Amino acid sequence: MSSARVDYIAPWWTYWLHNFPHINLRFQSTDNSFQPEEENYQQSLIFLGCVAAAGLGLNLLCLAIYLSCLCCCRKDDEEEESKKPNSCCVTWSAVTAGLISCIAVGVGFYGNSETNDGVYQLTYSLYNANHTLGGVDSLVTGTMGSMKSGLLQHLARLDEIFATRDDYVQTLLFMQQMADNMIKQLLGLPDWEDAKVDLASIADQTAYVEYYRWLTYLLLLILDLIICLLACLGLAKHSRWLLTTMMVFGVLTLILSWTSLGADLATAVGTSDFCVAPDKYFMSQIKGIISADIVHYYIYCNQTLSNPFQQSLTVFQRSLTTMQIQIQGLLQFAVPLFPTAERDLLGIQHVLNSSEASLHQLTALLDCRGLNKDYLDALVGVCYDGVEGLLYLCLFSLLAACAFSVMLCAIPRAWRQIVCREQDYDDMDDEDPFNPRARRISSQNPNHTNIHSFCSYSSSMGSQSSLHPPAPAVSNAPMSEYMNQAALFGGNPRYENVPLIGRGSPPPSYSPSMRATYLSMTEDQIRHIGNDFQA
Repeated sequence: MSSARVDYIAPWWTYWLHNFPHINLRFQSTDNSFQPEEENYQQSLIFLGCVAAAGLGLNLLCLAIYLSCLCCCRKDDEEEESKKPNSCCVTWSAVTAGLISCIAVGVGFYGNSETNDGVYQLTYSLYNANHTLGGVDSLVTGTMGSMKSGLLQHLARLDEIFATRDDYVQTLLFMQQMADNMIKQLLGLPDWEDAKVDLASIADQTAYVEYYRWLTYLLLLILDLIICLLACLGLAKHSRWLLTTMMVFGVLTLILSWTSLGADLATAVGTSDFCVAPDKYFMSQIKGIISADIVHYYIYCNQTLSNPFQQSLTVFQRSLTTMQIQIQGLLQFAVPLFPTAERDLLGIQHVLNSSEASLHQLTALLDCRGLNKDYLDALVGVCYDGVEGLLYLCLFSLLAACAFSVMLCAIPRAWRQIVCREQDYDDMDDEDPFNPRARRISSQNPNHTNIHSFCSYSSSMGSQSSLHPPAPAVSNAPMSEYMNQAALFGGNPRYENVPLIGRGSPPPSYSPSMRATYLSMTEDQIRHIGNDFQA
């Protein structure tokens, strides 16, 4: 391989992907050469997508078995004390899922950007190559048009003017032969339209597809991040409806992750098959349309290779120089004898000068370095940035599938713990002032009358004046009143404090004997307390 080809060396990951097993849908091994037109090769790429679909089915099956076991298995009452380890398990599962999801989103953003950069470089190179080929076509067409229309008309009028001078007529015939030779050389240049390939149209379609691919992945990444954050919020707030919604979206995102994995893997393998031997594919595609020497010249751009258009350009240059010399002679010797011929001779000279300028531009455009640079830039964009970005997107899909699998395993356990906690709250007394659920209810109903707690009423039982709003100052009630009230609730004064008497505040602690005494109160005593409160 020539030194000019050192600019492109297929990266190692393309060889790694190229060596993936290529198996068709009949489970037969196929050739791993890039042949997108063949049915077996297409089936080998579809098979990779089927592998991802099988992974999705296995993942959903494992989740279904896990959820079935979690729902069918009943815990014994003796295991209630093990709630704290289970809560830690759910917490760590949520933290793990969140970390994996964040890593996956970061990897996905990088892969999406890399793939977009590679496709952008491909489309940019295609536009440049199309501009070069279009410039060659326009120069050839314009030069041939000026030769056929302008030059031949001027020569026909000069033939009438110089009809009486045979030597001038011979000079015009010689110039006519040179013009025909120049047109012949221009016709010898390749007509790129025969290839029936519109690079600009291909670039437009590629950019259109890439835009929507980039946008789709961007929305998928944002969706993954939002679902993960809302799931963590549902776990923190113990919101069952939010956890249920996130579980449904988690299953949907899990399916999308495996689907994107299959599409990215098939695309990466197919692109790698092309990147390993791109020259071979182009040679096979253009075979019979454009000469193999021309394609070889532009693909390899070896300095030892001669330009296949050099001979045509040299003959064109020589014929052009010869005609310019002849025109100079006629302007010098024939114009004094035939003044009317000056206008046509100057017109021919103008056509020759413009043709010479077009010849220089053609020589520069037909040089291999311009098109070869566009070719190498396109390969680097596709095979380096493009395939690398696809690999990162595959990694994102795997990480996202793992994260949502962990999340789908943690949400049912969290749901079960929330249900058990609410059942425990249901077993507690709603009138218990230390019941967390009662506190939430009272906080949600600000218009509800602020009824004093049981301890406040019990500490002032028998004294109607104590039911009035307490004074801000500390009560100076006698010790005998305190001891009598304390004896009512078990005779143990250690659960009360003297400064709290008459303030309507609950005691620092809640004695079981006090609760038993309250529950053993008669209806008359309770009614008496209620009447005193209304008064």
